[in-house]
Amino acid sequence: MAMFGRVLSAMITPFDDNGVLDLDEARRLARYLQDNGNDGLVVAGTTGEAPVLTDDERLSLFAAVIEAVTIPVVAGSGTYDTAHSVHLTKQATALGAAGILALCPYYSRPSQAGIEAHIRAMAACTPLPQMIYDIPVRTGRKILTSTLLRMFRDVPNIVALKDAAGNPGETAVLISSAPAHVEVYSGDDGMTLPLLASGAVGTVGVATHWTGNDHQEMFDLWEKGDTAGARLVNSRMLESFAFETGDEAPNPIPTKAMMRHLGFKVGQARLPHGPAPDFVDPRAAEVWANLQRWRDAFPDRPVL
Repeated sequence: MAMFGRVLSAMITPFDDNGVLDLDEARRLARYLQDNGNDGLVVAGTTGEAPVLTDDERLSLFAAVIEAVTIPVVAGSGTYDTAHSVHLTKQATALGAAGILALCPYYSRPSQAGIEAHIRAMAACTPLPQMIYDIPVRTGRKILTSTLLRMFRDVPNIVALKDAAGNPGETAVLISSAPAHVEVYSGDDGMTLPLLASGAVGTVGVATHWTGNDHQEMFDLWEKGDTAGARLVNSRMLESFAFETGDEAPNPIPTKAMMRHLGFKVGQARLPHGPAPDFVDPRAAEVWANLQRWRDAFPDRPVL
C-alpha cells in the first residue's frame, strides 16, 4: 500500500448559502469520502479553492477534516510566498496533518533554483512527508525532472509527487531514476491509467468524490494483471473526467454541483470562479445517471 493510499480526493471546500465556510459539512463530506473508496484526502488544494481561503479558514478546515476521519489528511499549505508557505506548513504540522502538499509556486514563475529553494524550505520546517505538486498549466512553470530528482535524493521527507504535467513518458523517466521510496500519484484523472503503466502508485483525483469505489476497482484489476478490465472501468469514468472541468465551468464548479446532486450542502464556488452556469447542475444529474448505468451493465466482473 502506498504511503497515503491509492485513492485520494482533492476535497472541495463547502460554503453555506452566504459563502461562509461550513465546517460541519466539511466533516460530513470527509466522512462520506472515507466511506466511499478514498484512502486519504488532500485538503485546501486547488479543488479546495485554497487561493480564496483566509489563513484562519484554511487552518480551521485542516483541523475539522483531521478530526473527522481516520484516513491520512494531506494539508495543502503551499502558496506563491515561501515565508507564508512555511508558516502554514508549521501550523498544519501542529494540527496533526499526515503530510504536506507543496505546490510549485504560481504566478511569479520563478527559476528552477527558486522553485527548489521554495520546496526545500517547506520540507525543512516539518518532519512530515511531503508531496510535491507539479501542474504547469496552473503555475506557469514545469518542475524539471532533474530538479525533482535532486530533491528526492537530497531531502529525506520529500517522498512523493502529484503529477499533473501531462507527459507519461517523462513520468516514466522520473520513476525509473528516482529512489525506490519515492511514490508518484496521478494529478489528472484522465491520465491515471496511463500513469499506472508508467509506475504511478495512486491518484489524487477530483472525480474521485463520486468515483472512489470505481477507482479502487480499476486499481485492483490493474494490480491483478487484468488490463482489459482496468480499461473497462476507466471507460466507465471518462464522462466524469470530462465533466469535472471545462472553460465555461472550471474545476471545482462541476464537482460542487455533483456533490449537491448527491445531497451535500457545499454551496457555490467563491469568486473568481463564482456560481455554476445553468447547465452544470442538470449535467451533473446526467453524468451520475450514466455512471450508474455503466455500473449496472458490468456488475462484479471476474478478474484474471
